[in-house]
Amino acid sequence: MSKILVADSGGTKTDWALVGEEGISFRCTTLGMHPIHLSSSRLREVVVNELLPVLPTHVDVSAIYFYGGGCTPQMCPVVEEALRSCFPRQTEIYVESDLLGAARALCGNSEGIACILGTGANSCLYDGRRIVRNTPPLGYILGDEGSGATLGRLFLNALFKGFLPGSMRKEYLAWANTTYAEVIERVYRRPEANRYLASIAPFIRERMSHEPLLEALVADNFRAFFRRNLSSYGDCRQVGFIGGMAAAFRDILQEVTEEQGYQLTRICKSPMEGLARYHATFTQFSK
Repeated sequence: MSKILVADSGGTKTDWALVGEEGISFRCTTLGMHPIHLSSSRLREVVVNELLPVLPTHVDVSAIYFYGGGCTPQMCPVVEEALRSCFPRQTEIYVESDLLGAARALCGNSEGIACILGTGANSCLYDGRRIVRNTPPLGYILGDEGSGATLGRLFLNALFKGFLPGSMRKEYLAWANTTYAEVIERVYRRPEANRYLASIAPFIRERMSHEPLLEALVADNFRAFFRRNLSSYGDCRQVGFIGGMAAAFRDILQEVTEEQGYQLTRICKSPMEGLARYHATFTQFSK
């Protein structure tokens, strides 16, 4: 029986899984395959050098479903071209956005609101087949409410403006092995400030049981996500979340979800299990 190859790709890594009617039979991880960051030839190198050497050779891969960050309608052909050059001509290849992947993983073929809360944030209204509405997240400078980057920004603002105890300032600077001047340097003068800001989340998670103000920061960040991003999705109240921020602060997210009048369907750190479940259920496998 044939199987399909499912990929969930971000800027750092790509998770791959062979999926059949029985579920996942093989998993591996390669470098991230973000088409805005890597050329088609570099994407192909990742597949050739990291995926194909470990992929079981006795399996007939009938189709590839690739869900990735940066997979806009303009960039999907770049990924498809790279994959097409590495697999037999008869292999069907589908390249979709990570947001559609999140929606399929969280909602299956049911209507719902699907959200990604990680370093950044995103959301959509899904009708069981496709994304019908998407509030633009706008990135960590203009938006990304609910994300790790925004939480880090809120924390540093409260820390250095005196809204958190002075002892916490000393504690954080020691934990991060940094100084005030270095924080400013990392945020304003170095690349990937969003990742740097999101890296503060583990400190907040470790300390918030001893400092109620930290828990309030997390909750307020999630509340802003609901207010700014989900209010345009009409009467739909079923909402699910994928991503490290959602998983790390699961209890607070559940409380805020209920407080805002929504029904929480699922929280997952990664979409792969949900994607495998979706494709095992709704994909036609040849014998």
